[in-house]
Amino acid sequence: MAERGSRKKLVGEVVSNSMDKTAMVLVKRLTKHSAYNKYVKRRAKYMAHDPKNACQIGDKVRIIESRPISKQKRWRVFEIIEKSSIED
Repeated sequence: MAERGSRKKLVGEVVSNSMDKTAMVLVKRLTKHSAYNKYVKRRAKYMAHDPKNACQIGDKVRIIESRPISKQKRWRVFEIIEKSSIED
């Protein structure tokens, strides 16, 4: 069980940064199917708050759960793990 007050952290890839102070992060994970005991790929997109507009498309980032920032933003960019090799 998670400790009280601890926040969830996820690692994903930035797929869009066209919004101001927001990055769309794609998180991929593997889960085991309950009936077939086979691993299934799951993916989810999260809108993450990026106040400095530091994220670029292709960056690998860690996002952290936070209070609601807007209607759809409930995550913040915690750190940029790896910068993308694509230069604009």
